Amino acid sequence: MSAQTPPPERGTDRSPWNWLLLPAVVVPLLTFLFNRDEPRLFGFPAFYWVQMAFILLGVACTTVVYRMTRRRD
Repeated sequence: MSAQTPPPERGTDRSPWNWLLLPAVVVPLLTFLFNRDEPRLFGFPAFYWVQMAFILLGVACTTVVYRMTRRRD
């Protein structure tokens, strides 16, 4: 019988940092945060500038999770 080496173990993607992606999904679903006209920012109703803030929140969360979970080979 020939000795066989076991296959290399695969790393898991289950990192606690992945939980940081949850606010980027859940917060935009909370309509009471942006379902209004006031306050206005540079003439834009709250609905529009809060949506832009949600985009920044999503980008920030995704960037942090990516940097903290990327594999360093």
